[in-house]
Amino acid sequence: MPDRYEPSTFESKWQQRWKEADLFLTREEPGRKKFYGMDFFPYPSGSGLSVGHCKNYVPTDVICRMKFMQGCNVLHPMGFDAFGLPAENEAIKTKSDPAEMIERYAANYRRQMELIGISYDWSRSFASCDPTYYKWTQWIFELLYKRGLAYRKLAEVNWCPKDKTALANEEVVGGLCERCGTVVEKRSIPQWFFKITDYAQRLIDDLEAVDWPEGIKAQQRNWIGRSAGAQFSMSLATSTPNSSQPYDLASESNVERPLKFDVFTTRIDTIFGMTFCVLAPEHPLIGQIESRMDEERRQAIRLYRDQAKLLSDVARLATDRDKTGVFTGSFATNPANGKNIPIWIADYVMLGYGTGAIMAVPGHDARDFEFAQKFGLEIIQVISPENPASNCTLPFDAKDGVMINSGEYDGLSVSDCQKKLLDWLERTSIGAAKVQYKLRDWLISRQRYWGCPIPIIHSAEGETQLVAESDLPVYLPSIEHYEPSGDGSSPLAYNPEFVNVTDREGKLGRRETDTMGGFACSSWYFLRFCDPHNEDQAWSPDKANYWMPVDCYVGGAEHAVMHLLYARFWTKVLYDEELITVSEPFQKLENQGQVLALTPYRTARPGETLDVGEEGILTSFEEAGALPTSEVAWKWTRMSKSKGNVVTPDEAKEAYGADALRLHLLFVAPFEADVLWKNEEMQGTVRFLHRVFKFVENALPYFDPDWRGPIDFEELSEPAKEMRRATHKLIKKATEDIERFAFNTYVSAMMIFLKTAQDILGIRIPDRSLALALSEAVESLILVLSAGAPHSADELWSSIGNEGFTYLMPWPDYQEKLIEEDLITMAVQVNGKLRDTISLPKGADNATAELAALESSKVSPYLEGKAVRKIIFVPDKLVNIVAN
Repeated sequence: MPDRYEPSTFESKWQQRWKEADLFLTREEPGRKKFYGMDFFPYPSGSGLSVGHCKNYVPTDVICRMKFMQGCNVLHPMGFDAFGLPAENEAIKTKSDPAEMIERYAANYRRQMELIGISYDWSRSFASCDPTYYKWTQWIFELLYKRGLAYRKLAEVNWCPKDKTALANEEVVGGLCERCGTVVEKRSIPQWFFKITDYAQRLIDDLEAVDWPEGIKAQQRNWIGRSAGAQFSMSLATSTPNSSQPYDLASESNVERPLKFDVFTTRIDTIFGMTFCVLAPEHPLIGQIESRMDEERRQAIRLYRDQAKLLSDVARLATDRDKTGVFTGSFATNPANGKNIPIWIADYVMLGYGTGAIMAVPGHDARDFEFAQKFGLEIIQVISPENPASNCTLPFDAKDGVMINSGEYDGLSVSDCQKKLLDWLERTSIGAAKVQYKLRDWLISRQRYWGCPIPIIHSAEGETQLVAESDLPVYLPSIEHYEPSGDGSSPLAYNPEFVNVTDREGKLGRRETDTMGGFACSSWYFLRFCDPHNEDQAWSPDKANYWMPVDCYVGGAEHAVMHLLYARFWTKVLYDEELITVSEPFQKLENQGQVLALTPYRTARPGETLDVGEEGILTSFEEAGALPTSEVAWKWTRMSKSKGNVVTPDEAKEAYGADALRLHLLFVAPFEADVLWKNEEMQGTVRFLHRVFKFVENALPYFDPDWRGPIDFEELSEPAKEMRRATHKLIKKATEDIERFAFNTYVSAMMIFLKTAQDILGIRIPDRSLALALSEAVESLILVLSAGAPHSADELWSSIGNEGFTYLMPWPDYQEKLIEEDLITMAVQVNGKLRDTISLPKGADNATAELAALESSKVSPYLEGKAVRKIIFVPDKLVNIVAN
């Protein structure tokens, strides 16, 4: 029996035994509940895992282990998100074949995950670049195409000139490529889209059905951006406000007259306050009215539109950015009052949001107010406060109020005015009520090599045809040069063996050479894990319907509006197709905090510039050690290979042991909180494990493997009762804490129990009564420990004479009656008069009793307006509050 935690003597041994026993193979035994626990699909990088990655892998492992021991069939799989830019850029950098590189990196990830004892069922593992997997990604693409949800069009896209690929809006951060930091440009090229906008409302509504962090739900709602309002047409005026001279429309004979454009507003009640309107720089009307402009204005507008192309959507929509714009020289008619108002172009209006045109009401919108002030435009107030005495400073953004300066609607409330104006719009056929979404269709095209081929053939006549299902998968060919082409097309476009193909009519056609973005492959992998070896179907309906939805999905909050939204969309499409019976993929979502490491930054040198928000230049640990202290600033930043601050699980296991690492990750901070990582702090869990081993060694002489027989709690000695009470408290606390992802208090509960048990054991030599309670305590502690420190648990289980693995043992049950402490009833008096009675544990101290008495709802009315002068405490009998 070891008396201390010596991981080098047993952790590798147990890992080997688990592997030989196929211990974590997924079971589908009838009569057991199911639990599907899963971590986010990781991309395997060359740097391998850091302890930061383990902050979500270990907790998921803990709950999956407990669920299996509680009698569930558990699906706990792991695979690799292998396609996409990160892998391809790494392959280019290292001059490696992407497929071979991914295989090598994935093998290292698996080694590291096994190194720390994660209970994955590796028999179900796959990478998204496996043809047996992406065949079915292509099959789902075809399903989307047949349902009208996949389409191709010429579109202006975010273009990274360094990575030479189109980027989704979510991949542009502050105007820069999320991956390489290059300034993003705009280009118009043919692109494939998925019509996620058709599911916008369901994506909002169904958030109510899932157990997700409210912050993530809010991000999804904000990204989808539902707005209820009205859309109406505005006509271009045929004369300027100061002239009756009509415009010359002869050059626009091919344009329907009068020229019109649509605007959308959520505040139709403010239409009388519209004093100008604004078009997005990309709005097609601009091209139609160019003939009305002189050359100077035309050049100014072209320059402004070119500058807008260089800005990201995020930058254009930033509320704290100085407003810019240019007047078109044209006017439109406000349909509510017939006034002609100027048409401006401004980059804070986006073509992809709404109609690409807005009615500007500076009296009641902060953005429009700022614009009007800058350019000297008219500001009209049309809503006043309900209380005339209230101060009203413009812009007055009031949801309630009284209409003014609004013609026949003066004096109406805001809500009544909205109803009447909506009726007027529909009655006059000018417009109608409408719900609009900020969400735009999902751009999935990538002009890169390393991705899932899109199963489309372009015929000689220009028709798009699906590849026959019997010809799937369309294999990604192995090519020598897979770097970006530089002309915006995929490297596959230069591979005639791939490109040239026969279409349905037997004529020479051309394969689509764009590949799908990596988010396509990660939008359904959770379904494939249910049935990963099926050659005839993407999944068996019976298996998917058994395991889905994922009961607990664990990963970073940074995927709130990309992966999670796309996976929900695909799941809903598959549900509509009656291929699965769930419309939400992930019932519960948990987001772990980040692991931060102290990272050195040095002061900038002459000629060096800092990026926005930076306080120094990232430097190496070696250089930092050689620099004067005054030139180095140490900051807590997220662990990453690029920052050189990674601590690997290999290092942590070598120095402290896998179980010490696991328990430290669980204990150091709440699951959702960030961790300031210090290697030496793992000594704390090492010491705790030492105490566990010592406790079990001390208890071993009295251990009775037959303790499970009936124990009459009432006949036990007081130390035995106390031991049992502590044991059952531990089981209850650990079970509840693991269930609610409170892993830090799960570990602290074991620490508290251990101290209590050691104190009891130190009182006396155990008699038969205490020996039985002690035996129960030892086994229960080992089994509760097994979820967090499985190697140590199996070593201790074996050391006390038990066979097999703790993983195959039932999770211990607690008895509520054993947890209840002996309670006494105490009288609570105020100035000598009985006002309440309270129940407290026998022997409760002065502070505990006083606090309970003062918090009594029956006592507090007698203390209102009085000062407590004195509290008389009689242990186990009385609390008397003296107040006046």
